[in-house]
Amino acid sequence: MRKYKINLTLFPDLNKRNNKLMDAKVSIIMGSTSDLPIMQEAAQVLNDLKIPFEIHALSAHRTPQQVMDFARKAHSRGVKVIIAGAGGAAHLPGVIAALTPLPVIGVPVKASISIDGWDSILSILQMPPGIPVATVGLDGARNAGILAAQIIATGEPDVFEKVVAFKGSLEKKIVQANEELAKVKFEYKVN
Repeated sequence: MRKYKINLTLFPDLNKRNNKLMDAKVSIIMGSTSDLPIMQEAAQVLNDLKIPFEIHALSAHRTPQQVMDFARKAHSRGVKVIIAGAGGAAHLPGVIAALTPLPVIGVPVKASISIDGWDSILSILQMPPGIPVATVGLDGARNAGILAAQIIATGEPDVFEKVVAFKGSLEKKIVQANEELAKVKFEYKVN
């Protein structure tokens, strides 16, 4: 069983800037706070890119009325993208996608009740025609955060520039990694 360190203080005063409340552009939702160790990776990406977001626990099975209200009203609050993480049967992303015109990114979570994560992956991936959910890999909340930023970047030049800079930093990491690998010595290593 994996051990997680949950740092709920990672995002202090996130919704306050210049003494004004910011409107969330991305909503991160999860079936239960036990998914937070995974889903906070999406939050960290959005925080690093300075994209306002919100986080909620909503259960398609335990709070269906709240899920319906949330999904139907998210766009009217200024939300542009919803990231929905769920484990087990993982119905949350699909239910949200059925009720909102916004793009939904599903994060399959390998939960304690999961069948090695495959139940979550297939539940989110195999949506019926007309109800798409963009699905990232198992526990792939970081990629969900990046994808949400890229979706928002299509209409916001300042976010576009941040995404371009982020992508450039990935290239720099690989260049640096190859420089470090060049220093590794083995008798038969030829590079």
